[in-house]
Amino acid sequence: MIKYSKPGAFYDLFTRKGTEQQNTHYCPGCGHGNAHKLIAEVIDELDIQNRVIFISPVGCSVFGYYYFDTGNIQAAHGRAPAVATGLRRALDDAIIISYQGDGDLAGIGLGGIIHAANRGENITVFFINNAIYGMTGGQMAPTTLLGQKTLTTPFGREAGKDGSPIGMAELMNALSPPVFIERVSLATAPKILKAKKAFKTALVNQVEKKGFSFVEVLSPCPVNWKMNAVDSRKWIEDQLEPVFPVNNFRNREDAESQSFIQQPMDDERVLALLHSKKEIELPKHAKKVEDQFIKIAGFGGQGVMSAGILIANCANVEGRHTTWLPSYGPEMRGGTANASVIISGRRIGTPLVDEPNVLIAMNTPSLDTFEEQVKPGGLIIVNTSIVKRAVKRKDVQVYTIPATDLAKKEGVLAAANVAITAAYTLLTGAVQIATLKQVLPLSIKRKDIIDINLKVMAAAERYVRDHPIQA
Repeated sequence: MIKYSKPGAFYDLFTRKGTEQQNTHYCPGCGHGNAHKLIAEVIDELDIQNRVIFISPVGCSVFGYYYFDTGNIQAAHGRAPAVATGLRRALDDAIIISYQGDGDLAGIGLGGIIHAANRGENITVFFINNAIYGMTGGQMAPTTLLGQKTLTTPFGREAGKDGSPIGMAELMNALSPPVFIERVSLATAPKILKAKKAFKTALVNQVEKKGFSFVEVLSPCPVNWKMNAVDSRKWIEDQLEPVFPVNNFRNREDAESQSFIQQPMDDERVLALLHSKKEIELPKHAKKVEDQFIKIAGFGGQGVMSAGILIANCANVEGRHTTWLPSYGPEMRGGTANASVIISGRRIGTPLVDEPNVLIAMNTPSLDTFEEQVKPGGLIIVNTSIVKRAVKRKDVQVYTIPATDLAKKEGVLAAANVAITAAYTLLTGAVQIATLKQVLPLSIKRKDIIDINLKVMAAAERYVRDHPIQA
């Protein structure tokens, strides 16, 4: 008879760490092993292993996927609550665990965790607080104590220079939506057993769809504290617990279950949101062209991003694979900005466009920046209302159009992007102008300027017809 065994939520062997590995990578005396075991035991007791998705961001917690035989996702530093939110929107029945350290959650991810808690996301967060950056050598963390020596506070943390330690449980308690908030300690065996009760409550809340649960865990880090395992546990009681009192801050046992998943909209509701009942009629004879790798660039406010979205939406409507990737300058309006658009008959591996075969330059800095990146034989479309210099390249096709002037003549200066987008469709045939005419009204938020934008498009059509591209 086996009385004690490894929890079923753990892998039998930690093969992601190495062949035939049976031990974790954690340092002797580290609290992560205790926290992992408590979580795994609760998963077993609740019989939810096949529903659990364990999110491991940067830090020592990143290795959770080595050990937990559950769904696993590795998140960027501080972004576990954002990943958890996306999962919750898509999977109503999943049990989502965000497992984060103090630098990850209280430092770079502070905004993410606060907003996830404030939305009352039905997730469970385990916050491992060891008052130091453990994985990267022992720098000061947001929870480092005053006077505590670290690599970046060699003489001890000072309030006036370094700020004071952040009480994350107290910060969570200032928000209304969370249903469970508790701080526990791994300093002694009785406290570890008490911690397990908090772990279980936090996961039961999620099973019952009650909402956001947060458990802060005071955990030892002997190596970076420069102590042995026994002294580190005593240091938790003597130093950490007075600053971060072990306490249950909130437990709404009577919280009602609720569903957090959003039902997808049917086509009629989408069209209603777009203020249109009209179905898009596809062109019967779409021109087959090579894959398009487009860079659209200009000042913020010139509609660079909107032009990219228009082209991508047209390609999507015509059944092509397409991506759109924005890149903003330091200012939203007046700063430089560019959008990368890919149109292909095949699946697209990356949205990045490093060597465009089409460049749409709305201003001179954009032409200066991207002209040399265009592939030989590619096409450069220039807004000559603003760009006064000629294209230097001799191995590309060039088309010039006074897009801003055309838009200004029709009474809406901001529609220069529509003029140059129409020119692109007519010059390349990558998407059809007929498709653009149908997609444009669905893409404009202000319905009172649809007609004037269509007039700008017509003006661009006339210009391209009267000024054909030179071979």
